[in-house]
Amino acid sequence: MCGIAGWIDQEQNIKNKREIIEKMVKTLEKRGPDAAGIYAGEHVLLGHRRLIVVDPDGGAQPMTKKIGEHEFTLIYNGELYNTEDLRKILIQKGYAFDSHSDTEVLLTAYMHWGPSCVEYLNGIYAFGVWDDKNRSLFLARDRLGVKPLFYVYKDKTLLFASEPKALLAHPMVEPIIDEIGLMELFGLGPASSPGSGVFKDIHEVKPGHCILYTPQKMDMWEYWKLTSIPHPENLETTIEYVRSLFIDAVQRQLVADVPVCTFLSGGLDSSAISAVAAEAFRKEGKEKLHTYSIDYIDNDIHFKATEYQPDSDHYWIQRMSKFIDSEHHHIMIDTPQLVEALKDAVVANDLPGMADVDSSLYLFCKEVRKGATVALSGECADEIFGGYPWFYRPEDINSNTFPWSKAVKERAGILGDTFSHLPLEEYVAEQYSHTLQEVPKLSSESSQTHRIREISYLNLKWFMSTLLQRKDRMSMSNSLEVRVPFADHRIVEYAWNIPWDMKYCDEREKGLLRRALRGMLPEDVLNRKKSPYPKTHHPAYLKAVQIWMEEILQDPHAPILQIINVSKVKEIVRTGGTAFGKPWFGQLMTGPQLIAYLAQMDTWMRQYNVRIQ
Repeated sequence: MCGIAGWIDQEQNIKNKREIIEKMVKTLEKRGPDAAGIYAGEHVLLGHRRLIVVDPDGGAQPMTKKIGEHEFTLIYNGELYNTEDLRKILIQKGYAFDSHSDTEVLLTAYMHWGPSCVEYLNGIYAFGVWDDKNRSLFLARDRLGVKPLFYVYKDKTLLFASEPKALLAHPMVEPIIDEIGLMELFGLGPASSPGSGVFKDIHEVKPGHCILYTPQKMDMWEYWKLTSIPHPENLETTIEYVRSLFIDAVQRQLVADVPVCTFLSGGLDSSAISAVAAEAFRKEGKEKLHTYSIDYIDNDIHFKATEYQPDSDHYWIQRMSKFIDSEHHHIMIDTPQLVEALKDAVVANDLPGMADVDSSLYLFCKEVRKGATVALSGECADEIFGGYPWFYRPEDINSNTFPWSKAVKERAGILGDTFSHLPLEEYVAEQYSHTLQEVPKLSSESSQTHRIREISYLNLKWFMSTLLQRKDRMSMSNSLEVRVPFADHRIVEYAWNIPWDMKYCDEREKGLLRRALRGMLPEDVLNRKKSPYPKTHHPAYLKAVQIWMEEILQDPHAPILQIINVSKVKEIVRTGGTAFGKPWFGQLMTGPQLIAYLAQMDTWMRQYNVRIQ
């Protein structure tokens, strides 16, 4: 895993402006602490920071290869999981390789197939290839958006980078938020619209999209999309195929030349990944798999079971670690650490985020990195196989907005008089409606079945993207590469067309997946009710963020004061968030997290010198 940045100017000679690309790349140092490289041409500057995972000697970047006098240069953030499959094909086509790195395979694939190379890739990636002869740049992002990629295009100049902070290091880009950006932050945050970078002029290359920039024009297109087709297989066949796809995805993602571990919460998804990984380690004669979990000091004292979080993870983690015979590490987070890291999480994310859900993951990854460079994690199974309440709870299915973010009117009420005119509710409704229009229809299915398909699509394009961004930014800011086997596009494509009554077999969330994993896990783990990412229940956390936000509200120079309804926010802070009335986002962002989100917003505005336009 790495960090990439580039600057293409088709009209001016920028070769002597190397210090600017160096400054951009410097901001990505945590994504790639092991090495750095720059490629400079008359109209192009490319920069790279490397986290060594595969082929320490042969994977240096930027990487340049030639066919005759035709030269291609690649910068790349990601991992290919079908490297050897592609290498064999390309060798048969007459290509030779100087390394065993996936970087060289990816570059050679582009040299052979051009932009169509993305159709052959299985992996997580964001990359750019400069074609010196044609003065063209090709950019691509993986199908599900596991790896980030942002860009700015204006005045016939194209900038791109792994993170907005690298783009903001270029003199052409300013930290400005316009009214659209405000509606993103208050109407949708911590999610953001597909393609939005929130900052003015900064855009996201959407998952499954490419860009080709030539001296004549810039084209963008979607190279991968879901297709709705009938599912002819019976339940037994479907279960077996899901099982085989899952095992193959995990095994492919264990490849590395550095220590690999798994995150283990004792839930269905992380337990299954850890079980497959531990078995693979045993077969290959490796030392025990190391597994990691997170919890909070005194959380056992303050934990209260809810519909969303029926029990704590501790027993289940011990159960699974013993079952697979892993070397387990419990990472314990204390409240003062958690609060302080809220600021680190803002810098990692370049935006206010999921409050302590982010800062805890940031601290967790920091500890995991001391023992491993690569981790496998269980994200995406809930979105793909129907693990959330909104897949089966009528009031969520029938809600005419994002089911994890229904407090749109209440969100609008936080804006102060200066911005009370913003059509925030209409903006959110427009994003919701636009997404539903994209859902690929199947003429033979009922309206009820199509509605579940719509819920699935919303999850894949919005909720899952938010969680994947969180995982990438919190982990990579600690130089830890996290892989997500359930986001293998083959699993997503196949599961997309499995009928809901199959996915919900046994009248259970993720019923089909549970059946597919039978035999890999103890029965009690297999049947454990879903429990979300663990968050702190310590009252000291709420008190700490209340004090922090009160200090902000009392500071006449606090930048957030120009945006918010101060009296409304004071009441939210005073009541610990209950005055807001509803969860802010999903199951984990309730009152304390809303207060922290607002405090993070003020920190972000100060740290980035954000101006409102």
